Amino acid sequence: MSNYPFKLQPLPYAYDALEPYIDAKTMEIHHSKHVQTYIDNLNKALENQPDYQKWSLERLLYNLEKLPQEIQAPVRNSGGGVYNHNLYFAIMTPNGKPLADGTLKTAIEKDFGSLDALKEQLKAAGLSVFGSGWAWLVADDEGRLSIYKTPNQDTQIPANLTPVINLDVWEHAYYLKVQNRRAEYIDNWFNVIDWDAAQKNYDKFGEVDFSKM
Repeated sequence: MSNYPFKLQPLPYAYDALEPYIDAKTMEIHHSKHVQTYIDNLNKALENQPDYQKWSLERLLYNLEKLPQEIQAPVRNSGGGVYNHNLYFAIMTPNGKPLADGTLKTAIEKDFGSLDALKEQLKAAGLSVFGSGWAWLVADDEGRLSIYKTPNQDTQIPANLTPVINLDVWEHAYYLKVQNRRAEYIDNWFNVIDWDAAQKNYDKFGEVDFSKM
């Protein structure tokens, strides 16, 4: 967790590290331009709001309706953009890491039947997002998995669900490489998922309470 002034988190890999699945130019612009803009706009919104400068990003997003009206939209849009992208970048790694035996694999097989079935449903969710948004694999307080969708830069935080992986389907995530072929981008993205990181995210189910962050 962090608070104002928010800063751009460095990627845990080089911009070209996800080649050939996600190109270096897309990663550079996505991270250094798009996310930096979200951070700048979020900090600008909080600049004259000392009562909220010590709040974590998660707390701000959970309590959107309690914020002053003039900062609700920028926190939702820009704060959501920061939160969503931090998760997205952290769930990827060069050449991906396979899903190992463990609680996440067991839950996937229980709730979806197989990893391939999960991928099919997650891809379908990503393709069904109209315009820009996100598709998520989330866990409830008992560890049950489900697919969740959010528009624009909305998050899963209001539902108090534990994020396991999230898929960015904004065009800026893929347009330079595959133009409007979102399905091709999603197929490529599956090759760089870090399932070890997803397991660590899943292990937090039942512990995550955004209302207390």
